[in-house]
Amino acid sequence: MNDQIRKHLQWIEERQHRKLRRNLMPDEWQRICDEIRDPSKPMAERVTRRLELFLEMEQPVWMEHTHIQGLRTIIEFPDIYAPGEMDEIKTRHFVHEKGKVTNIACDYGTVLTEGLEGRRARLHAGLEQEDEAAKAFAAYTDRTLDAVEQFADRYAQLYEAHGDMARAQALSRAIRYGAQTMEEAMQCFRMIHFSFWAADNYHNTVGRFDQYMYPFYQKDIASGLLDEESALSLIEDFFLSFNVDSDLYYSLQWGDNGQSLMLGGCKRDGSSAVNELTTLAMKASLAIRQIDPKLNLRVDKNTPLALYELGTQLTRMGMGFPQYANDDVVIPGLLRWGYDIEDARDYTVAACWEYIVPNVSMDIVNIDAMPMAEVAHGVISECLPYASTFEDLLQEISCRLHNRALKMVQKHACLYMEPSPMASILMRGFLEAKRDISEGGKYNNYGVHGTGFSCAVDQLAAVRRFVFEEGSVSREELLEALGANFEGHEQLRHRLRTEAPKIGRDEEARMLGNRLLKMFAEALDGLHNERGGCYRAGTGSAMYYLWHSRELPATADGRDAGQPLPANFSPALFITRTGPLSVLRGFALSALPLAVNGGPMTLELHDTVFKAEDSVEKVARLVQSFMLQGGHQLQLNAVNREKMKKAQEHPEEYGDLIVRVWGWSGHFVELDKAYQDQIIARTEFGI
Repeated sequence: MNDQIRKHLQWIEERQHRKLRRNLMPDEWQRICDEIRDPSKPMAERVTRRLELFLEMEQPVWMEHTHIQGLRTIIEFPDIYAPGEMDEIKTRHFVHEKGKVTNIACDYGTVLTEGLEGRRARLHAGLEQEDEAAKAFAAYTDRTLDAVEQFADRYAQLYEAHGDMARAQALSRAIRYGAQTMEEAMQCFRMIHFSFWAADNYHNTVGRFDQYMYPFYQKDIASGLLDEESALSLIEDFFLSFNVDSDLYYSLQWGDNGQSLMLGGCKRDGSSAVNELTTLAMKASLAIRQIDPKLNLRVDKNTPLALYELGTQLTRMGMGFPQYANDDVVIPGLLRWGYDIEDARDYTVAACWEYIVPNVSMDIVNIDAMPMAEVAHGVISECLPYASTFEDLLQEISCRLHNRALKMVQKHACLYMEPSPMASILMRGFLEAKRDISEGGKYNNYGVHGTGFSCAVDQLAAVRRFVFEEGSVSREELLEALGANFEGHEQLRHRLRTEAPKIGRDEEARMLGNRLLKMFAEALDGLHNERGGCYRAGTGSAMYYLWHSRELPATADGRDAGQPLPANFSPALFITRTGPLSVLRGFALSALPLAVNGGPMTLELHDTVFKAEDSVEKVARLVQSFMLQGGHQLQLNAVNREKMKKAQEHPEEYGDLIVRVWGWSGHFVELDKAYQDQIIARTEFGI
């Protein structure tokens, strides 16, 4: 890290950038609301005008120690809906989250290469033969292109005011006609990505950085403009740009912002995509130690140990990433859902870990969640008194999963999605088709999380062992204990927690987990949404691991009522007598290719694991073994329970403590206490 980058990093860590922000004045806020919340105006007009106003009112700010300018100064900006308008929309439509285009991977390779005027040329080709709807779309899109170009020009003027004519001219040219160098591409990316957020789209992913940026890198290396050292510094500078306003872009917690970046994997033709930028990106992230961008690394059976070791260096530093994705499992799973082979090979991740296809896909990857722990509890509570065999319970589980899946499809009918000229500009084919991305893309599949998976498996495993096989616990005793939240049944709770089979430790639970995961996937098979897309099963939980636990009574795995569920695809919080190898083996299920919407095996390693000299190699081999056994996705946390407890007591002393939450990393002291407590409760493993 050079001195300039070090100074910029210090400026960010001291939160100096936040001092440059402002709240809109009441009269400004009201004026904007009057203009963009007019119900008589089309939504596309309101969306477009909102972006124009946002970018016009932004005040370009000069950051002294960076070559990647672009800092948000406006803290909040009005949305486009009049009071009560969204509530009225919801009476007629299903609205996912905020009803906006989100969680997509843009065609940055083409956009950065041809510039916004290249996008405009695609928009206008053949426009005179189109109908009025197409011409209206073109008008809004033209205005959006103008707004972004003019915003970039104002930053070019800032460069000029500080005596840097070369960068001033380069920015105005590159934003219109395409970047010629890697630095130009990164500065253009910053302007475009900034504008994408300003358009009120969110969870805007970074995509396959080492693929679309690589041609610029190759050209700069060949010309002598860059060498490896200067390229690394440039990437460090670029990565820092994601952290100057990341706290303004979040869903539930700071860090949950979708700025996820994918590395490695294969190309669309199936050949290896690993290149110099793959490793440089990881080294840059290791140097700056910031929560954004969040790195993901695609691997396969041929990935060398050295790449795992580089990823493990990041884990050792407590970053909570990279998150690993296994091409050998994910690509076949995507093919099963109907993705073309070239698109499946090109996959990246959405905001957290859901798999998406760049450039063309309008999948909604987190549209709903299947409460698997609740389904298992319901079947046990209601059907155990009458079940002749354990198989009767499993058949009822399957039936209820199917019924819940059908209800999901009904609930999701008549989807409302706000138009987004900005997103349409950044994706492939929409400008040529003269239609908005909100109408759907090449792929329009819906993803469903499977929450509380290990809790569901462990409940069923306990019932099979203690009730049906051993007869050591009567049906009446178990149901009475669950109804009483184990009060007066503490010994049974202890047995359920410590003696009953657990997935991640016991083979019988592993086999049962494989059956349950297959049931979940089959419950969604054959179902289609109104846009013709399929439903994709996944092993993630997102925030549902807290939401679904709050009203869930005591469960037959020994969990108390209201106790949080494990996050994502993880073992019980109170699992004992097992180690990381057993856990990973227990979750490397053969049914995983049926459920690759995304959802990582999440494993906590005690930070003392990394004290040993050979720790990096050992952890790297651990990750590699999971992938070779058929694991689909993995994220590791290097944590210390005592340190986190101290951070709760003295947050001012632990501002740099980073943890993995569910699909993203965040500063521990910035999290709500419920999330902090759940992370503290996770089992820490040694090696």
